[in-house]
Amino acid sequence: MKYSYLFVYGTLLSNANNDMSRFLLQYAKFVSKGYFYGKLYLIDWYPGAIVSINKDDKVFGHIYKILDETTLFETLDDFEGIDEQLYIRCLLDVYSKNKTPHNCWIYLYNQSVANLKQIFSGDFLNPEY
Repeated sequence: MKYSYLFVYGTLLSNANNDMSRFLLQYAKFVSKGYFYGKLYLIDWYPGAIVSINKDDKVFGHIYKILDETTLFETLDDFEGIDEQLYIRCLLDVYSKNKTPHNCWIYLYNQSVANLKQIFSGDFLNPEY
């Protein structure tokens, strides 16, 4: 069986400890901590990430193996505001702790970041602004 992967970097992190992070653990299995080349911003009480070509820009989070893609994405697409185009879900190379690349689904912020506060640490739960 071929599995898909999901990368999360904000409120879906297992240590964010909320209803949606617990929901994720029902339909996906934690694989590794990881990162992708991007920038992280504080949108409100939650973050949004965009892709960066600069290898110094990293967004940190968790890689999950998806066990039930249909059920998972039906709920997460709604949670992430896909219909409102707040986020888009796309495939992106994410690197695990040991630098192994994984092609992961990820929710990227799909609005302007012009007036948002950047989280320079790239780590939503340990922010440095």
